[in-house]
Amino acid sequence: MILEQRIASFVQLGKVLKSAGNEMEWKPELKVSQEKYNQLIALFSTIHVYNGWFNKSNVVKSILAIGNMLDEEKLNQWISSYNLTKKKTEKKVAVIAAGNIPLVSFHDFVSVIISGNIFVGKLSKDDHLLLPSIAAILEDIDPEIEKYIQFITGKLENVDSVIATGSNNTARYFDFYFGKYPNIIRKNRNSIGILDGSETKTELQKLGQDIFSYFGLGCRNVSKIYIPKNFDLNRLFNAIYDFHPIKMHNKYANNYDYNKAVWLMNNEQLLDNEFILLKEDKAISSPVASLYYERYNTKNEMEEILIDNAHNIQCIVSKNHVAFGKAQQPELWDYADNIDTMKFLLEDR
Repeated sequence: MILEQRIASFVQLGKVLKSAGNEMEWKPELKVSQEKYNQLIALFSTIHVYNGWFNKSNVVKSILAIGNMLDEEKLNQWISSYNLTKKKTEKKVAVIAAGNIPLVSFHDFVSVIISGNIFVGKLSKDDHLLLPSIAAILEDIDPEIEKYIQFITGKLENVDSVIATGSNNTARYFDFYFGKYPNIIRKNRNSIGILDGSETKTELQKLGQDIFSYFGLGCRNVSKIYIPKNFDLNRLFNAIYDFHPIKMHNKYANNYDYNKAVWLMNNEQLLDNEFILLKEDKAISSPVASLYYERYNTKNEMEEILIDNAHNIQCIVSKNHVAFGKAQQPELWDYADNIDTMKFLLEDR
């Protein structure tokens, strides 16, 4: 299966996902069966039964983000940095996926297949339905691609390399069991926001998207902000107020209530607007329904903080880094943990 054919298949998949995400009626020009198309749309409203965090709006948000990612120009821009025409032996690449947000493993999926390798997916029980449904649509678009896709539930066997994503604890497990394979093993990371005090209300509203998208469960969600010494946090509270309906979600509300109770019993100082808790803390990873903040005095001090915490930071949202509101809209070349997945997949071993 030649590269151009793989690219064309994913471009068409992008069109299908954008159509499905907008719940448009099936059309023959989508090049997928009406049954599989409608099954995917139906899944948007039912998947919360299997994972309470996967409400319809977040699933659709992920579907549309991927659909926009699979743009022909973007795909060609992405692969232009690599030699994908060189003849190579197909490798079976095991992808052990996380399940914290919908379709978090999709980037590994597209990377493995575009690189000409075979995707062997071992999915999290928290997100085991969406990717197979999308893979079935991709196989409708181009039946030849079926031989590049496998999903397994049991023991990993007869693979050539491993990409695994999990917590710091599971990373130790991955290291022990998969250390003999060429591998990428990803650990806990979180994202931060840096404010300089000149942000407009619109920019702070967009920062709210980086905080609240997917209930803050993604590694690209902002879990901590750094603010100037005299920054008035009421400006942030006012700007993000429109996100208050998030408290209506039962699992989010339970986390909010639990964290608030624990911190108050410990006499912690909190800022509270009834749907998110702000706590001054040196740590980067804040619990669900909370946001840590830390004040800084100078740009040099802020730069030193970034250097000290580089191994814990997934992305930085600020005027000089990822734009406000864009943390959960990565491009194909925005690699998790800054590890070039495509380069890894193309290496001869």
